[in-house]
Amino acid sequence: MTQSSMKSDSTKTAGLVIIIVAGLLAAASLSRWLDSHRAPLNADAADESLYLNGKTARRMSLAFNGLAADWYWMRSLQYVGKKIINLPENVELDNLGQLNLKTLAPLLDTATSLDPQFLDPYEYAAVVLPSVDVEQAIRITKKGIDANPNAWKLYQHLGYIYWQQKDFQAAADAYSRGAQIPGAPRFFAAMKARMLAEDGSRDTAREIYKQMFEQSADDSVKDMARRRLMQLDSMDQRDVLRKLLTAYQTRTGHCPATWKEIEPVLRSLRVPLVSEAAPMDPSGAPYVLKGCDVDLNPKSEVPGK
Repeated sequence: MTQSSMKSDSTKTAGLVIIIVAGLLAAASLSRWLDSHRAPLNADAADESLYLNGKTARRMSLAFNGLAADWYWMRSLQYVGKKIINLPENVELDNLGQLNLKTLAPLLDTATSLDPQFLDPYEYAAVVLPSVDVEQAIRITKKGIDANPNAWKLYQHLGYIYWQQKDFQAAADAYSRGAQIPGAPRFFAAMKARMLAEDGSRDTAREIYKQMFEQSADDSVKDMARRRLMQLDSMDQRDVLRKLLTAYQTRTGHCPATWKEIEPVLRSLRVPLVSEAAPMDPSGAPYVLKGCDVDLNPKSEVPGK
């Protein structure tokens, strides 16, 4: 290698280093600028506002849209996390309406405007936003489909949102469109028929959450699906227990005071029992006996709603 070639390579390397350093400085400057222009919050976080809208963020981030999208995505997760931490009790991922998450939709929207092919924010919006702002959840998910027409998971999530809203025709249409994408799972075509035929039965719900659990790469989405599957199993269990309690009342003229009174029947049916003969829900917590009715234990991991 000649001396001139070595100098040329050194010059190129130095140029690349300068570009990388400039990019990092630009990202740091953007972060500081966004924080400095963040709207002041009161104690209840009632006046939270977006740092920048999507178009402005794209202009500010110059050629580092992907990096800025990651920043907004992390801010979205931190935003929800801080809200949950400040609550006295656990909150279910798909039931966050009580948290007053006014800024979540704009944050996710900006992240997807900066990087339209970044799928995680779309998926998060589809699962979390319906309980906060269902119209925004639908809009952002459709936005993801427009930008990523071959991402069949987004059709799955759109169908899930419509199913939650009991718009079974729209849910069936979403699964039908997703089924036409090369590589889409075979269950899409079946889900279209089930949406139209069963109108939101437990079997349909179980299939939706089962497929969501198996197909999603997002741990938070998988955890939500796992909890909802436990909820459906618990509903089936409680239906059986209520029938047993009603039969006991018919035979004896009163409701059992404790689970011990019907323990032989529970054991004959091979119902899983915990301490004091109480039947166990799918999370391992004992059911609470309330006269001739049964309810979830406050410590249960099974969602109540």
